[in-house]
Amino acid sequence: MPPRPIVQENSAGRVAVVTLGCARNEVDSEELAGRLAASGWQLTDDSDDADVVLVNTCGFIEQAKKDSVDTLLAATDSGAKVVATGCMAERYGKQLAEAMPETDAVLGFDHYPDIADRLTAILNGETIESHQPSDRRKLLPITPVERAAATAYVPGHSQDLPDGIAPKSGPRVLRKRLEGGPVAPLKIASGCDRRCAFCAIPSFRGAFTSRRPTDIIAEARWLAGQGVRELVLVSENSTSYGKDLGDPGLLAKLLPELAAIDGIVRVRASYLQPAELRPELVEVICNTPKVAGYLDLSFQHASEPLLRRMRRFGSRERFLELLATARAMAPDVGARTNVIVGFPGESREDFNELVRFLEEARLDAVGVFAYSDEEGTEGANLRPKVRSDTIERRQERLSRLVEELSAQRAEERIGSVVEVLVESVDEIDGEWLAAGRGEHQAPEVDGEVTVRGPRLAVGDLVRAKVTGSLGVDLTADFIEKAAT
Repeated sequence: MPPRPIVQENSAGRVAVVTLGCARNEVDSEELAGRLAASGWQLTDDSDDADVVLVNTCGFIEQAKKDSVDTLLAATDSGAKVVATGCMAERYGKQLAEAMPETDAVLGFDHYPDIADRLTAILNGETIESHQPSDRRKLLPITPVERAAATAYVPGHSQDLPDGIAPKSGPRVLRKRLEGGPVAPLKIASGCDRRCAFCAIPSFRGAFTSRRPTDIIAEARWLAGQGVRELVLVSENSTSYGKDLGDPGLLAKLLPELAAIDGIVRVRASYLQPAELRPELVEVICNTPKVAGYLDLSFQHASEPLLRRMRRFGSRERFLELLATARAMAPDVGARTNVIVGFPGESREDFNELVRFLEEARLDAVGVFAYSDEEGTEGANLRPKVRSDTIERRQERLSRLVEELSAQRAEERIGSVVEVLVESVDEIDGEWLAAGRGEHQAPEVDGEVTVRGPRLAVGDLVRAKVTGSLGVDLTADFIEKAAT
């Protein structure tokens, strides 16, 4: 994902914030921007015009780490102070600082509450000791229900509200929107209690902790007041939401409340774990007005023996049954997943089981990732390793397959009626074309719908009949504006 610079106004130092990685990082950047703006910093989208370039890094997989390093190095060309923060900074801290003396500081999550003072000190030539990494899972009690009383800082959870955060009356939100448009991520939880053998995220994002429903609803209302029409709920594991608040089924109750907020026309749940997906949540997603009929399911593989080696649960049969249950309630429900090829011990039979699953599942979109060892994970020590050329070959084969299967799934939607949230409008050769997404398409990853018809406005929700497809993208003819 390319870096996304952002711009706002103020008067102290000038800072450019560059965000890498996922939507969760976008929320964290907007928290940092809220703190900085409240403390008098001016935000700019021009690194060459900034006193400080703050890079919110990603540290998930090898490619993401490389992108973060490249972005930090590029930022040094501006002549500004360069500060690394975010997941890679949290994960490696002093190690990253020593490897990259070009940076002026490497700050971890615990630096966020006083980020403005830290940047002021750096701008004034002071040396800030780089973050010392630790296992953030140890900062919260082992028992989930005891975590609500813990004081450990968690990014994006609005634990403290400095003066100046808008709005001045009513619920105050520790966030400042940095990008326009009718769609915004909304963090509902952070961290993860699962111990997937390939994933290092819990060690630097910490144990799972939910935000209080009242805080989430207040922020959702604030976002609606900023012109947001679709809320994308993000976390490391949304299906765990509420377990530390004494109600593991809380997400199924929260979704309709968010959908009822004035101005909101769509609420989308993401990052769902199949092993934790409760029937009542599937029903809410499939049958609740304004809740997107969309299942973002983290399958990762379909071979039951290999899933066990990954410290995960499920099988091809169980996953297909889950999809069939959802489609029985909502035939047009969207479904996407990510899969990993080449995990240690993956046999030809395991791989063929994954192929068979994808051929039967009729998914709208699939991300295919090649396994690589991540330090600190169980998978790094597992044997036998799959040969790198075998991993590459399997990834290439699977990528070609899912491209074909996703295109077939899009073609199946020709003739159906979709509700499209308009995100851009253009006039081409005298014809008005509006681009947006249907319920089965999440931002940036699942394609879009181009609607032919009258001139529409960004933020309109329209009904349109699908007339064609190209890959995962659809074309459609305008029918009417949808009732909101």
